[in-house]
Amino acid sequence: MAAFGHLDILVCNHARSGGDGPLGTLDAAMLDAHWAVNTRSTILLAQAFAARHDGRAGGRVILMTSGQNLGPMRDEVAYASAKGALAAITPTLADHLADQGITLNAVNPGPVDTGYAPPAAHEEVRRRFPAGRWGTPDDPARLIAWLATDDASWITGQVINSEGGFRRST
Repeated sequence: MAAFGHLDILVCNHARSGGDGPLGTLDAAMLDAHWAVNTRSTILLAQAFAARHDGRAGGRVILMTSGQNLGPMRDEVAYASAKGALAAITPTLADHLADQGITLNAVNPGPVDTGYAPPAAHEEVRRRFPAGRWGTPDDPARLIAWLATDDASWITGQVINSEGGFRRST
């Protein structure tokens, strides 16, 4: 704001992962921690962006979700529920922001190789892609960059799955 006088784009690309597990291992602190980082902070950032947006057409908000609506994430119940809330709230937030000339969408990048997976899991997931490789950070970044352009001005309230044909079952 200080440098340019306005905000045009907000990409909420943050997540709390880990400290999670299947249904029988959950506790309130675990759920609250995932909610605070993955959901509450994202909604509050969208609210703050809207409050500072000057109304010019072309405002963009892009949320990141994780495809939990496409299949189970048994060992990540807290994470899946917090990210799932973002997918569920996307149409509502988009509706709130539409009158300000802001579009809001969510992107599910699918499994992206950022170095977090141990070797055995990395190999198992790699085999589930038709191309035989994990997504790279550039794969979803190209979609996100496009959503921030005028060419994407007609797209709002959508959850877009960009996961390279990832197969959830083998």
